[in-house]
Formats: sequence, C-alpha cells, structure tokens
Amino acid sequence: MGNQFIWQEEFNIGVETIDKEHQQLFRIINKLFILKEEEKNNQWTCQEGIKFFKGHAIKHFADEEAYMQSIQYEGLEEHKRIHRNFRENTLPALEQELERTDYAPDAVEHFLGVCAGWLIGHTLTEDLSIVGKHERKWKNLLPSDEFTAVKKVIVQLIFDMFRLESQVISDAYSGEKFGRGVYYRLVYGTGRDEKRQEIILVFEEKLLINTVGKIMGIQTNKLDNMLVHAARYTARQFVGRVLEHFPTMDSLELKEENLLTYEQFQKIFEKQELQVSLLLNTGGNGYFAYCMIAPHLLQNGVGTPIEKENAMDEVEKYLRERKGREEQEKSNPKQKILVVDDSMTIQQGMKQLLGNDYEVAIADSGVAAIRTITLNRPDLVLLDYEMPVCDGKQTLEMLRSEKAFEDIPVIFLTGRRDPQSMIGVMPLKPSGYLLKTSKPVEIKKAVDAFFEKKKV
Repeated sequence: MGNQFIWQEEFNIGVETIDKEHQQLFRIINKLFILKEEEKNNQWTCQEGIKFFKGHAIKHFADEEAYMQSIQYEGLEEHKRIHRNFRENTLPALEQELERTDYAPDAVEHFLGVCAGWLIGHTLTEDLSIVGKHERKWKNLLPSDEFTAVKKVIVQLIFDMFRLESQVISDAYSGEKFGRGVYYRLVYGTGRDEKRQEIILVFEEKLLINTVGKIMGIQTNKLDNMLVHAARYTARQFVGRVLEHFPTMDSLELKEENLLTYEQFQKIFEKQELQVSLLLNTGGNGYFAYCMIAPHLLQNGVGTPIEKENAMDEVEKYLRERKGREEQEKSNPKQKILVVDDSMTIQQGMKQLLGNDYEVAIADSGVAAIRTITLNRPDLVLLDYEMPVCDGKQTLEMLRSEKAFEDIPVIFLTGRRDPQSMIGVMPLKPSGYLLKTSKPVEIKKAVDAFFEKKKV
C-alpha cells in the first residue's frame, strides 16, 4: 500500500473517548487509501466509504464539543467555528467535486489529501489545546515583543506538530534558495475592511516528505498530488495556530492561497520590507522559512488563486510545471553565481546582465553570503571588495577557513585599481578581479571566459 496514516503516540490528547474517535478517523482514511488503490473496488464502494468518513467526522465534532462544554473549555467557540468551517465549507466543496467528476481518481486523491492534512493539523494543534498541552504562553506580550514571540511559537509548533527540533538560523531571511523548495502563499483578511496579512511558507521538499508524508505513510521520496493537498491543509493549521497567539491577528480569515514558483517568490522579496522573515533548520529533515509581509506591501496577481473549484487542477499543474523545470535544469543546467554587494543597484545590474545564462543569487553582506553559500552552493562568487562591517577580504577569509567552502572560486568586484589591496588578498587565492567601472559587455565576457576555462 502506497499511503496510510501512521498513528503516533503524540496524537493522543489524554481523553480516552476523543483519542478513540481520532484513531477511528485515521483507520477510515487508511481504508479509503486502500479502496482508492484497488482497481476491483467500484465507485459505489468508494462513495460509501467517504459518506462513512463524513458521518463519523460530524459525530466526532459533536462529541468533542460536548466534552469541551462539560469542562468549560475557554476555547470552545473558536473550536466550534473551526469544526463548522470544515463541516459546512470544506467537506461540501470536496463532495461537489467528487460528484462533478464522477469520483475520478484525481478527485478522490484530492479528497483524501485535504482530509488527511486537515486531520493532521487539527489533531496536533487545536485538539491538544483542549487539555492544555498548547497553552498560549505569549498572547499578552507587547507589540514590541511579537517578533521574538513569533520565533518561539514557530519553533514550539514544529516540535508539537512534527516532533522535530528546529533552530532559527536567520531572523533576516531574504529569499535565498535552499534545496528543492515548495513556496506556499497565504493571504488573510477580516471581511470587507482593509486589514490584511500575507504569509509565505517555504518548505524544502524533503521536509514535507519527512513530516506530512511520514505521517501519511508515503513511501516515495518525491511530491505527489495527495501530499501537496495534505501539506496545504496542514500548513493552514500551522499558520492559524501562529496567528491566534497574537490579539491583532487572531481574527483574520484565509482569503487567498497560491503555490508559487521560485521566480515568483523572489519577486516578492525584491522590496525587502518584511515584518517577519525566519529561516529554520530542522536538522537532517530539511529547511523551513516563515515570512510575513507588511499589510501595505501585499502583492497583487502573484500566482493563480487556489479556489475550491480549481484546487485539483492547480496542484496538478504546479507539479507538472515543476517537473518540467527540473527536467530542463537537468538537461541544460545553468552554472550558479552568487553576487555579493551592499549596493542594490549593483545587485540588480549584475542579475540582469548574467540572469539569462546563469542562475544568479544575491547577498548584501559577507554574513548573508556565508548563509547563502551554505544553503545553495554556487559555482562562482562575485565579491565586492569594499563593504561595511565585513569587507571582501574578511568574507573570503571566512570562506577559506571552512573546508567545505575553501575551493569555491571567488572573483573580486572592485571600484578602483589598488595594487596593494590586491596583493594583500593573494594568499587567499581569488580567481580574479573585475572593475565595476568596466562596460557590462566586458564583465559578461570575463565571466563567460571563466566558465569556458573551467570546461577545459
């Protein structure tokens, strides 16, 4: 069997009746996984199984709400709202899609992915809060403390939901590429007024496979439709849990969601005005970034909005185009260049000059350069010699002091001819020097010549 839910001890909240109902929902999903994969089972069998899941879920919601009322749980109304939304909006939309497509395999897969993601997220967040395992420790912090609070909440949630120890390795993440990423954008609002919030989650592909995929029992090492659907709904639960820790944001409702390409994601970061931009490492399980954009910088027209009518098609299209880009990169791989300069004009100029023929990343400081190189090793670094705080020489010294980076080629970018400075960095073995005052065509020619020489 390719997919199944794996019940784990941390799913138990400690209330026997609720824990048994959760286990039963997991078993039903598992049975539906089996029915989907067995060709001998007809549409009627699958229909009945889905009806059984829906009936049991609705009964479970009622029983859970009765228990919360019996213990006078303060979060009862919010919990009921979440149940109501799934019961009255999510499930009916999925049922309509199943009926419209005559229970096509893709529609069944979408149904299972959404329900799986919702169950994972809801069980590991809202349900555990019933018994105080997710107490809101930071809800009364002053606005000036919210940034620190977000970091604590996210680290705690990653552990609570996935039992992964994580570490914030940057609180100024600026969109560096890491591994094979999945870029998921969520826009929240409060009805008709202008109060809106945009959040982007970036997952290294293997992190999704090692978390949501592991819980679902997916045995492959690549994304598929069901995993993406499950990840979307798990991510919604994750963000919802983050937002509810802050009084200014806990009333926001999801208005739009998109799956972005890396290029679309990069465009959002060009303004570089983010409220929160964190990069976390979960050890060997993969990287994760949480980015919150200031409301007045909301991006319009970024990606195709995922609605209930097009969710199945959009995820399939996303995976298909992603696969196409990966195959193109394999057949015609671009050399990777990192441009390190504190001038945005130089950054963008070099990106435009070299972007057609090379994969170009940018960093505005020596420290940012080290982080970018760690995440996505370049084939060449174009390094500004004169930067504040940590100049080009110091940056190259840091690179050469790390065994993993000591052989990365570095060409200095300099605004002046200074033989003494160049002599001073000779022991660090730079691959050359380029004057910023050179004509663009000359700079491009020098970079092309560097890579041509490497081929020989």
